[in-house]
Amino acid sequence: MEITAQYISDYLKGEIQGDPLVKVSSVARIESGKPGTLVFLGNPKYESYLYTSKASIVILNRSFEPSSPVNGTVIWVDDAYQAIASVLELFNSLKSTRKMGRSLFARVAWSSKIAKGCYIGAGTIVSKRVSVGKGSQIYPQCYLGEDVEIGENTTIYPGVKIYAGCKIGSDCIIHANAVIGADGFGFVPLPDGSYKKIPQTGNVVIEDNCEVGANTTIDRASIGSTIIRKGVKLDNLIQIAHNTEIGENTVIAALTGISGSTKIGKGCMFGGQVGVAGHISIADKTMIGAQAGVMSSIKEEGRSIVGSPAIDSREYFKSYAIFKNLHKR
Repeated sequence: MEITAQYISDYLKGEIQGDPLVKVSSVARIESGKPGTLVFLGNPKYESYLYTSKASIVILNRSFEPSSPVNGTVIWVDDAYQAIASVLELFNSLKSTRKMGRSLFARVAWSSKIAKGCYIGAGTIVSKRVSVGKGSQIYPQCYLGEDVEIGENTTIYPGVKIYAGCKIGSDCIIHANAVIGADGFGFVPLPDGSYKKIPQTGNVVIEDNCEVGANTTIDRASIGSTIIRKGVKLDNLIQIAHNTEIGENTVIAALTGISGSTKIGKGCMFGGQVGVAGHISIADKTMIGAQAGVMSSIKEEGRSIVGSPAIDSREYFKSYAIFKNLHKR
């Protein structure tokens, strides 16, 4: 599969400098670009590779001013990062072969409703009263519990387990071995030192256009719903506890743990290995650095916090400048 520079430029609404008929068949990193590939420059620290790259097409920001001649055809765009995401999506859509039909080795309950254009892979179990929307892809060895609902054009990769009553929206991606709807971690201590399990009677609701990484777990609510709002992106190996609510378009990196009954706002960004205490709230557009420990509510929108216990990033780095030199005193 080859695509011309003109086609890509039109797709991105960019401007071409060079040969509009040059063709590429793949996307490469700028340091390893070769003929027949497309590369982009998004980070200035990689600029030196731009002038030695042999890539056929280069995507650059309109605001960028090269200090030397650039080889190949250039496509000028407003935002190179957004452009490369769109190009990768384009390549993926052109080579994608969506599957249809139901494997003979899948087990689907008679009371379930599977819409047209769906795929149900081998070894997958679809329980009673499950609803799967048009065009959704359920890969092999998945389990959909009773009364599960899945929207249209959602992809469920191999080994995913979705417990009874959970709801997944349209245009979602659930990666391999994720577990949606396991019991929340709820126990009552008894006088004899043992623990009595609190029944977890709620569910998980994942709204449209969300992505859940491999081996991520999202626990069902004890009462009501654990809610992942539309546009949320969760990395691999994340734990979301019962009754948590994550606001629209929030992104969370790998190995983060969110404790129960926490409410996270819209447009937040979490680094890797963040830990969040339970029963707190985090304001919209909060940015939390990797390995931060958030122990109390963040009420002011747009704050950047780091450290454990997490504090304002400016305060943290001032304190760290002193801390790292304590051994010299």
